[in-house]
Amino acid sequence: MAETLKMDRFDRRILSELQRDGGLSNQELAERIGLSSSPCSRRVKQLEEAGVIEKRVTLLDRRKLGLSLTILIQISMDRHTPERFEAFEAKIKSYPEVLECYLITGQDADYLLKVVVPDMDHYQEFLLNKITRIEGVSGVHSSFVMRRVVDTTALPLGYL
Repeated sequence: MAETLKMDRFDRRILSELQRDGGLSNQELAERIGLSSSPCSRRVKQLEEAGVIEKRVTLLDRRKLGLSLTILIQISMDRHTPERFEAFEAKIKSYPEVLECYLITGQDADYLLKVVVPDMDHYQEFLLNKITRIEGVSGVHSSFVMRRVVDTTALPLGYL
Protein backbone atom coordinates (compact mmCIF):
# COMPACT_ATOMS: atom_id res chain seq x y z
CA MET A 1 0.00 0.00 0.00
CA ALA A 2 2.86 2.38 0.82
CA GLU A 3 4.11 1.80 -2.73
CA THR A 4 0.84 2.80 -4.40
CA LEU A 5 0.19 5.72 -2.07
CA LYS A 6 3.01 8.23 -1.77
CA MET A 7 3.49 8.75 1.94
CA ASP A 8 5.60 11.52 3.39
CA ARG A 9 6.43 12.46 6.97
CA PHE A 10 3.06 14.19 7.43
CA ASP A 11 1.18 11.04 6.41
CA ARG A 12 3.30 8.96 8.79
CA ARG A 13 2.68 11.45 11.60
CA ILE A 14 -1.06 11.41 10.89
CA LEU A 15 -1.06 7.63 11.15
CA SER A 16 1.01 7.72 14.31
CA GLU A 17 -1.24 10.24 16.03
CA LEU A 18 -4.45 8.47 14.99
CA GLN A 19 -3.10 5.16 16.29
CA ARG A 20 -2.54 6.86 19.65
CA ASP A 21 -5.95 8.55 19.69
CA GLY A 22 -8.46 7.84 16.92
CA GLY A 23 -10.90 10.30 18.44
CA LEU A 24 -8.84 13.39 17.64
CA SER A 25 -10.71 16.12 15.85
CA ASN A 26 -9.25 17.26 12.55
CA GLN A 27 -8.20 20.52 14.19
CA GLU A 28 -6.37 18.73 17.03
CA LEU A 29 -4.70 16.36 14.56
CA ALA A 30 -3.62 19.23 12.31
CA GLU A 31 -2.07 21.08 15.26
CA ARG A 32 -0.19 17.99 16.42
CA ILE A 33 1.39 17.32 13.04
CA GLY A 34 2.02 20.92 12.01
CA LEU A 35 -0.45 21.34 9.13
CA SER A 36 -3.48 23.51 8.66
CA SER A 37 -6.90 21.88 8.89
CA SER A 38 -7.75 21.59 5.18
CA PRO A 39 -4.58 19.79 4.03
CA CYS A 40 -4.73 17.56 7.08
CA SER A 41 -8.33 16.62 6.34
CA ARG A 42 -7.48 15.89 2.68
CA ARG A 43 -4.61 13.62 3.71
CA VAL A 44 -6.76 11.69 6.19
CA LYS A 45 -9.43 11.25 3.50
CA GLN A 46 -6.79 9.95 1.04
CA LEU A 47 -5.49 7.49 3.64
CA GLU A 48 -9.04 6.29 4.28
CA GLU A 49 -9.88 5.96 0.57
CA ALA A 50 -6.63 4.05 -0.03
CA GLY A 51 -7.59 1.61 2.72
CA VAL A 52 -4.59 2.46 4.90
CA ILE A 53 -7.00 3.68 7.60
CA GLU A 54 -9.56 0.88 7.79
CA LYS A 55 -11.73 2.20 10.61
CA ARG A 56 -11.62 4.02 13.93
CA VAL A 57 -12.59 2.28 17.13
CA THR A 58 -12.86 2.99 20.84
CA LEU A 59 -10.72 0.81 23.10
CA LEU A 60 -12.36 -0.20 26.37
CA ASP A 61 -10.75 -1.12 29.70
CA ARG A 62 -11.35 -4.86 30.13
CA ARG A 63 -10.90 -4.90 33.89
CA LYS A 64 -13.29 -2.01 34.49
CA LEU A 65 -15.89 -3.98 32.54
CA GLY A 66 -15.27 -7.11 34.61
CA LEU A 67 -13.49 -8.99 31.82
CA SER A 68 -10.36 -9.85 33.78
CA LEU A 69 -9.45 -13.27 32.39
CA THR A 70 -7.57 -13.48 29.07
CA ILE A 71 -6.85 -16.88 27.58
CA LEU A 72 -4.72 -17.93 24.61
CA ILE A 73 -6.20 -21.11 23.20
CA GLN A 74 -4.53 -23.45 20.74
CA ILE A 75 -7.06 -25.46 18.74
CA SER A 76 -6.28 -28.62 16.78
CA MET A 77 -8.59 -29.84 14.03
CA ASP A 78 -9.29 -33.45 13.13
CA ARG A 79 -9.08 -32.89 9.37
CA HIS A 80 -7.26 -30.29 7.32
CA THR A 81 -9.84 -29.58 4.66
CA PRO A 82 -11.04 -26.21 3.40
CA GLU A 83 -14.62 -27.10 4.36
CA ARG A 84 -13.63 -27.98 7.94
CA PHE A 85 -11.62 -24.79 8.35
CA GLU A 86 -14.37 -22.63 6.82
CA ALA A 87 -16.99 -24.09 9.17
CA PHE A 88 -14.73 -23.59 12.20
CA GLU A 89 -13.91 -19.99 11.24
CA ALA A 90 -17.56 -19.11 10.63
CA LYS A 91 -18.51 -20.42 14.07
CA ILE A 92 -15.60 -18.71 15.85
CA LYS A 93 -16.51 -15.35 14.27
CA SER A 94 -19.91 -15.55 15.98
CA TYR A 95 -18.44 -15.64 19.51
CA PRO A 96 -17.93 -12.16 21.01
CA GLU A 97 -15.48 -13.61 23.57
CA VAL A 98 -12.99 -14.25 20.75
CA LEU A 99 -10.94 -11.10 20.17
CA GLU A 100 -8.47 -12.64 17.74
CA CYS A 101 -8.25 -15.87 15.75
CA TYR A 102 -5.25 -16.94 13.70
CA LEU A 103 -4.70 -19.93 11.45
CA ILE A 104 -1.15 -20.90 12.41
CA THR A 105 1.68 -23.21 11.44
CA GLY A 106 4.78 -24.43 13.26
CA GLN A 107 2.80 -25.81 16.21
CA ASP A 108 0.75 -28.90 16.87
CA ALA A 109 -2.28 -26.60 16.81
CA ASP A 110 -4.07 -25.25 13.76
CA TYR A 111 -5.57 -22.12 15.34
CA LEU A 112 -4.59 -19.66 18.03
CA LEU A 113 -7.38 -17.73 19.73
CA LYS A 114 -7.31 -14.79 22.12
CA VAL A 115 -10.37 -14.93 24.35
CA VAL A 116 -11.61 -12.61 27.12
CA VAL A 117 -14.16 -13.59 29.77
CA PRO A 118 -14.99 -12.44 33.32
CA ASP A 119 -13.60 -15.43 35.22
CA MET A 120 -12.75 -19.14 35.21
CA ASP A 121 -16.39 -20.21 35.57
CA HIS A 122 -17.31 -18.31 32.42
CA TYR A 123 -14.29 -19.74 30.64
CA GLN A 124 -15.32 -23.28 31.55
CA GLU A 125 -18.79 -22.60 30.17
CA PHE A 126 -17.34 -21.05 26.98
CA LEU A 127 -14.95 -23.96 26.49
CA LEU A 128 -17.41 -26.78 27.15
CA ASN A 129 -20.52 -25.30 25.54
CA LYS A 130 -18.99 -23.55 22.55
CA ILE A 131 -15.42 -24.45 21.59
CA THR A 132 -15.54 -28.20 22.14
CA ARG A 133 -18.90 -28.43 20.39
CA ILE A 134 -17.55 -27.11 17.10
CA GLU A 135 -17.39 -29.98 14.63
CA GLY A 136 -13.81 -30.97 13.91
CA VAL A 137 -12.17 -29.64 17.07
CA SER A 138 -9.95 -32.48 18.24
CA GLY A 139 -7.74 -30.74 20.77
CA VAL A 140 -7.69 -27.65 22.97
CA HIS A 141 -4.75 -26.25 24.93
CA SER A 142 -5.42 -23.21 27.11
CA SER A 143 -2.84 -20.76 28.45
CA PHE A 144 -3.94 -18.14 30.96
CA VAL A 145 -2.49 -14.64 30.76
CA MET A 146 -1.05 -13.52 34.08
CA ARG A 147 -0.08 -10.00 32.98
CA ARG A 148 -0.22 -8.03 29.74
CA VAL A 149 3.33 -6.82 29.17
CA VAL A 150 2.79 -5.39 25.68
CA ASP A 151 -0.78 -4.95 24.47
CA THR A 152 -1.14 -2.49 21.63
CA THR A 153 -3.06 -2.04 18.43
CA ALA A 154 -0.48 0.38 17.01
CA LEU A 155 1.47 -0.87 13.99
CA PRO A 156 5.21 -0.10 13.69
CA LEU A 157 5.44 2.75 11.20
CA GLY A 158 9.22 2.97 11.05
CA TYR A 159 9.22 0.70 7.99
CA LEU A 160 7.33 3.19 5.85
